[in-house]
Amino acid sequence: MNFQLTEEHLMIQKAARDFAVSELLPGVIERDEQQQFPAEQIKKLGELGFLGMMVDPKYGGSGMDTISYVLAMEEISKIDASASVVMSVNNSLVCWGLETFGTEEQKQQYLVPLAKGEVIGAFLLSEPEAGSDATSQRTTALEDGDHYILNGTKNWITNGNSASTYLVIAQTHPELGSKGINAFIVEKNWPGVTVGAKENKLGIRGSDTHSIMFQDVKVPKANRIGDDGFGFKFAMKTLGGGRIGIASQALGIASGAYELALKYSKERKAFGKEISQHQAIQFKLADMATKIECARLLCLKAAWLKDQHEDYTLAGSMAKVFASETAMWVTTEAVQVHGGYGYVKEYHVERLMRDAKITQIYEGTSEVQRIVIARSILS
Repeated sequence: MNFQLTEEHLMIQKAARDFAVSELLPGVIERDEQQQFPAEQIKKLGELGFLGMMVDPKYGGSGMDTISYVLAMEEISKIDASASVVMSVNNSLVCWGLETFGTEEQKQQYLVPLAKGEVIGAFLLSEPEAGSDATSQRTTALEDGDHYILNGTKNWITNGNSASTYLVIAQTHPELGSKGINAFIVEKNWPGVTVGAKENKLGIRGSDTHSIMFQDVKVPKANRIGDDGFGFKFAMKTLGGGRIGIASQALGIASGAYELALKYSKERKAFGKEISQHQAIQFKLADMATKIECARLLCLKAAWLKDQHEDYTLAGSMAKVFASETAMWVTTEAVQVHGGYGYVKEYHVERLMRDAKITQIYEGTSEVQRIVIARSILS
């Protein structure tokens, strides 16, 4: 086993870190307060190749491995999780799903601009009643000649208003259950597509989260991904890789909060010495560092398995559960280390604590991931 990062990995990590500090840190508090989508910063991320990191260069991507993606996600998430979730969705869900399962025509038309960062995409699975349960889709796509007629509502859609390309999961043959579900490429500007109001969220407030409504939207059959009935498998396989991205985001949020707490503990004095010299604070810092390192190793293992084309379902779910819970715990402790200042926006840790919570919820809650883990170990 080799735990040493390659020179290329280190270069990618540094590039992401430099971008986060120079481009994302300025204005991050204001964007959070104003719920402002980081459009300019996302455009620059695309120009640097961070929105199509794992896509083959022949389709406009950077041709990097999943480990590189994890490293970059951690660095971006340390500073701005609202930006990193855009990066996660575009890479893990949209680009990966199209490159892996799309036709050559679909790749040329949709994947290339997505991988180049010229546009961004969104993954539409969650619904008002079904949540992320892909087997209970109420959105329908019924055959009508050489088209499907799409009707329904999707909730909690990241990049909902900023994306131009949607990957939509819908039920075509209700009588077949999960085997009657399909995945479709839908363009935002098609007639019948409506973007709902932006959600007013606890955290990742700069992220563009909306409900999307479809009313008699005509989707060409050429825009169906895979064979008829492939949609459920498409969603499950795509979400499997998405969990690595969200685990990496959680890792970055935790790591960012820890670095701020460590720095503050060396500056703040109490009872005649820096608080880092008090054993109570030292124990907190030691536990933070240990949990973060465990989360990082889980993320890298899942990424390595994916790069080796091995089954990474269990590893991805473990990484997602542990990293998200680590993010929530570490950010809370980081606020505690800062004391009263931790409750003040200018010290950043309260924002990271709010951002951390969503990592326990999206891409399948921690409870759902525990079901996946339990089924795997019991089988």
